[in-house]
Amino acid sequence: MQKHSQILSYCLLLLALAFMVHSCERDDICSNDTETTPRLIIRFYDIANPDSFKNIQDVRVQGVDNDELVSSDYNGTKDLDSLVLPLKTTDMVTEYRIHSNYAVNNNGTPDDTSDDFIEGNEDIIRIEYALDQIYVSRACGYKSIFENVEILPQDDGDNWIQYVQPVNDIQTIENERAAHFKIYH
Repeated sequence: MQKHSQILSYCLLLLALAFMVHSCERDDICSNDTETTPRLIIRFYDIANPDSFKNIQDVRVQGVDNDELVSSDYNGTKDLDSLVLPLKTTDMVTEYRIHSNYAVNNNGTPDDTSDDFIEGNEDIIRIEYALDQIYVSRACGYKSIFENVEILPQDDGDNWIQYVQPVNDIQTIENERAAHFKIYH
């Protein structure tokens, strides 16, 4: 009986060990190759020739109610044909100011910034979406997926953005492999 009990104990120990090894993740470091919360990708197209890309000149992108620029890549950049924008994961709305032909006019006084003013055409886009959280791994945690995404340009009477079109009918942003929206200007 003792021998039978000992064999049973060894079997249970091996089973527990196999279960622990199988349930552990290989590494507790989130790899750079692991897809995390995706950003919104927008491509720019020519309103007169809808199948052709059209760069925007002297771009500046900034979040509404945010003093920081989205990226230095979008601060006065020449000939930009797309944007990659992060969306808020704590809200279901993100807004951006996108300047076309952005420049700072120093008003003839380069040493006095108090009288500087912005030139160019600023449009504000409002991005609305639903959030879903998907478990990635113990090391990476969760990532957000953005569903039913809409981009709504705010009309200011002088919009350089003429038309916004989703790439798919029901726009879901799950990855950064391709553009999600087209902006025609």
